[in-house]
Amino acid sequence: MIGLGKMGANMAERLLQGGHEVVGFDLDAAAVREVVGRGAHGADSLQDLVQQLTAPRVIWMMVPHGPPVDNTIGALLPLIEAGDTIIDGGNSYYKETQRRAAACATSGHHYIDVGTSGGVWGLTEGYSMMVGGAADAVDALRPVFETLAPSPTTGWGHVGPPGAGHYAKMIHNGIEYGLMQAYAEGFAILNAKEEFGLDLSQIGEIWRHGSVVRSWLLDLTTAALAENPQLDGVAPYVPDSGEGRWTVFEAIDLNVAAPVIGLSLMGRIESRDEIEFADRLLASMRKGFGGHAIVTEEPGDNA
Repeated sequence: MIGLGKMGANMAERLLQGGHEVVGFDLDAAAVREVVGRGAHGADSLQDLVQQLTAPRVIWMMVPHGPPVDNTIGALLPLIEAGDTIIDGGNSYYKETQRRAAACATSGHHYIDVGTSGGVWGLTEGYSMMVGGAADAVDALRPVFETLAPSPTTGWGHVGPPGAGHYAKMIHNGIEYGLMQAYAEGFAILNAKEEFGLDLSQIGEIWRHGSVVRSWLLDLTTAALAENPQLDGVAPYVPDSGEGRWTVFEAIDLNVAAPVIGLSLMGRIESRDEIEFADRLLASMRKGFGGHAIVTEEPGDNA
């Protein structure tokens, strides 16, 4: 396995628990030492990793999308043999996955894309995996997927040809954006109703049982509110790692309306607008057409 962040290390441990042999490599030597402590073999280079594996090799990458994936593949191909398999378990853009799979096929290598969900909880709960690739290559790795999944028959499946796994995961993450935004807005409205003195974690706990809005995301939301009711120390800054905007681009290309996902993405982008230029311009427009006063900033507000 290449890329031993928290999720990669947990996946390696789950594979070890299932009786699979795992060799781990990461640019961070500390990450390699951690996975060795969990029972895996460690490698200090890609060449060392490949040499420790028996052909036909299966190499699972958990690296950031974009150039890191291409760079890793470029470094691996001279070291591996025809019939070896490369798996991209990260959140790559599906069109890049299709390109990479086609390139690997010309050199006799299998390329499988596995859209993986489960985060830090996957070690104990299992991972949800949407698998793309040639049927024979995927079927050969069925024992690996059955070990990583919540059960051998649930939580994973071969969803289509190369790119299909990452495509399904992209839409999964777009849906996740919309669900998260809905929960955040709902609890914000509850929090604003000061006259009732509502306990948000209590309400979340009620909703977790029997309600039509119950979900794992609600479980996590309720736990966060119980631990930190006013979210002290949490900055109102929400990153996005790409899948939400890719989903919006795809919706536009396919002429499919997806306003909830689109607005949830805009909400994340707005959270990172430290200058708030648009809001300042709106205030200036109101002054221009209606003579409305502009609220000036106190000295030091933007320090």
